[in-house]
Amino acid sequence: MMQIIFIAVLVVLLAALLFSIVKVVPQANAYVVERLGAYNTTWNTGLHLKMPFIDRIANKVTLKEVVQDFAPQPVITKDNVTMQIDTVVYYQITDPKLYTYGVVGPVTAIETLTATTLRNIIGELELDETLTSRDIINTKMRAILDEATDPWGIKVGRVEVKNIIPPRDIQEAMEKQMRAERERRESILKAEGEKRSRILTAEGEKEALVLRANAQKEAMIAEAEGKAQAMERVYEAEAKGIEMIRNADPSKEYLSLQGLKTYEKLADGKATKIVVPSDLQNMASLLTAAREFVKEEDAAATAQPPKVKR
Repeated sequence: MMQIIFIAVLVVLLAALLFSIVKVVPQANAYVVERLGAYNTTWNTGLHLKMPFIDRIANKVTLKEVVQDFAPQPVITKDNVTMQIDTVVYYQITDPKLYTYGVVGPVTAIETLTATTLRNIIGELELDETLTSRDIINTKMRAILDEATDPWGIKVGRVEVKNIIPPRDIQEAMEKQMRAERERRESILKAEGEKRSRILTAEGEKEALVLRANAQKEAMIAEAEGKAQAMERVYEAEAKGIEMIRNADPSKEYLSLQGLKTYEKLADGKATKIVVPSDLQNMASLLTAAREFVKEEDAAATAQPPKVKR
């Protein structure tokens, strides 16, 4: 029984000894190993053997990028405005040995250095520049922190100004200014819209006037063309009438009678001038002959026997 207990204890001791000797370093990690209190080596990813009671793992370091969000820091601008600014620092450990032995409390050291650098940079800027120059602040801080943390085995990849919180009265003044700016832009946009609307209305009226004038012009042209065609038809008819009269070879009496009709129209009472024919004697003879002709026609009509009704 004692042997079994002894063997069991021995197995447990051997297992514990083996567990303390064999070490596995995970991915993206590094172990700093000391031997008898002095730096010995750095273990990277994989299986490693540690000398019992001699070697000691001094620090377990992650090689991944670390995001550190620092609390807001009070800073004073060039125009003596106190504001709260908090920053975010992205850094990565590039040398585990320097990170372990380079500085006590690396994270605290980075935070203190960040606050100091931020105060120095903001102290050279006025309030308006601080609010509009985040990229410049980020670039300057990254360059300064990267250079300062290089002896600590740390690589600063990026620095971001997360929040800039000015005093309450400054915030109210900024809100009023922004509200006034929005109202100004709204007024400008409204004026531009009204201007554009008036321009479009004027252009529409102009086009309507042009179209109306063109339509009126075309109507007048069409009316004039119609009148010209009508006059042309009248003149053609008169020309044909004259041609027909010429072809019929009318007598002198007929022509004189037609002339009398013309004088009859002139003497209808509307004319303001008196026209005296030059051949009054001939016209008198023509009238006498016409009267005799009419009497002969009447006598012939009277001499005809009356028609008998059946």
